[in-house]
Amino acid sequence: MVSVPVSIPLFKTRTLISAGREHSNVSMNIHEAEDEPCEQCGLCCKIFGDSVTPTAENIFCWIEQKRLDILQYFSACKSDGTWVHCSELKPDELSDLIVVEMRDPVTQDYLPVCPFLVRAGRRKYSCRIHDTKPEMCSSYQPWVWGETYFNKCQALKKIDIRGRWRE
Repeated sequence: MVSVPVSIPLFKTRTLISAGREHSNVSMNIHEAEDEPCEQCGLCCKIFGDSVTPTAENIFCWIEQKRLDILQYFSACKSDGTWVHCSELKPDELSDLIVVEMRDPVTQDYLPVCPFLVRAGRRKYSCRIHDTKPEMCSSYQPWVWGETYFNKCQALKKIDIRGRWRE
């Protein structure tokens, strides 16, 4: 198995099963639903979803899981300046990537919104790849003041957002 260079802290580990093999040493940042007061309004995904940037670990997992439905939406620039579709990458090429960007799989244009955001009701949205979504999405917390605070978040209106900075 190829090791993936990851510079982000990992919070939880789970076993991945792909192609009939178990990969217990593959880690992913898993964001538990009870940790967040998300209202699933989709607003953060609509506004920030076009700039989703997966980690090398995310790409590695998608390659192992053969998730071409996800990989097709990302293009990567290698250290030699060449661009490649992430669906064409091999695990041993991940350490050579400089940047990964979300792009239209056909035109290579930038996308206006996240392609994985799906409408689940009149005012509800969900993530089509929730179980394996990128680390930046799974760890996003719009209520963390000074880091990822997003004052348009619908959940902030329903929770007590007074924290240490207001006391």
